[in-house]
Amino acid sequence: MIQRREEFQKAPAGFRPAFSPSTGRAAGYNQGMPTLDEIVAYCDRRTHRAAFTDYPGAANGLQVANRGRVTRIGAAVDAGLEPFAKAVAAGVDFLIVHHGLFWEPPRPVTGLHYQKLAALLHGNCALYSSHLPLDAHPQIGNNVRLARQLGLRPRRPFLVHEGEAIGWIAPSRLRRAELRRKLAARYPRMTALEFGSVAPRAVAFCSGRGTSAVRELAAAQVDTLVTGELGEEWFNHAQEHRLNLYLCGHYATEVHGVQALAAELARKFHLPWEFIATGNPL
Repeated sequence: MIQRREEFQKAPAGFRPAFSPSTGRAAGYNQGMPTLDEIVAYCDRRTHRAAFTDYPGAANGLQVANRGRVTRIGAAVDAGLEPFAKAVAAGVDFLIVHHGLFWEPPRPVTGLHYQKLAALLHGNCALYSSHLPLDAHPQIGNNVRLARQLGLRPRRPFLVHEGEAIGWIAPSRLRRAELRRKLAARYPRMTALEFGSVAPRAVAFCSGRGTSAVRELAAAQVDTLVTGELGEEWFNHAQEHRLNLYLCGHYATEVHGVQALAAELARKFHLPWEFIATGNPL
């Protein structure tokens, strides 16, 4: 299998069509393995993809197809050339990412854009992206998983975008010092801005960029937020509004949803899976 994949990468002219008219099935179809359509349909249902109006360019769902079957699942945060190359080298043919390919306006398929697509197509690796749906999900979402890492149980949805809540709020009995200690143990690069309650009664969670979440804290009557990143100007805001802000890294706070979805797919369809790490410190 790996040898055939390497040959395909070296000789794109040997590309096999995704659909075989003679059989009515995807080329390379193996009855013992789930089809790409089955995997995508499960992901769409599980993440409630159709319910979300995401940011322009998110393009949640299947972004790049493979030849029609899935034998190994991968999870990564970003749709980058490095995670694509690592996924193909590992034999992954269905890769789940949080940040997909199409954030920028349509552009010619040249340069780095071509290299990314070529890595997937020549490696027979499908790409599935799930952005806000995997932030918001009440079981496998980034924000719920962040809360549970701290032993907290999310109760209240938080930070509504286009009618759907993205973040979560959990009641807490942790004192601020214990909250900081638990976060630092999991996120060594964590930055703590502590100007709020010494014993916060609730903690809000918003993975990735937390700008919009900070603006909603007062309305939610919460003074403590765990997020990924913020701009420099929010230091003064935290001082002036007496907030506790914990910045754990954009990348680091968004590994959880893709990992949870990949693990769930692997259990349901009896497939191996792995996380494709890139060492992103931001």
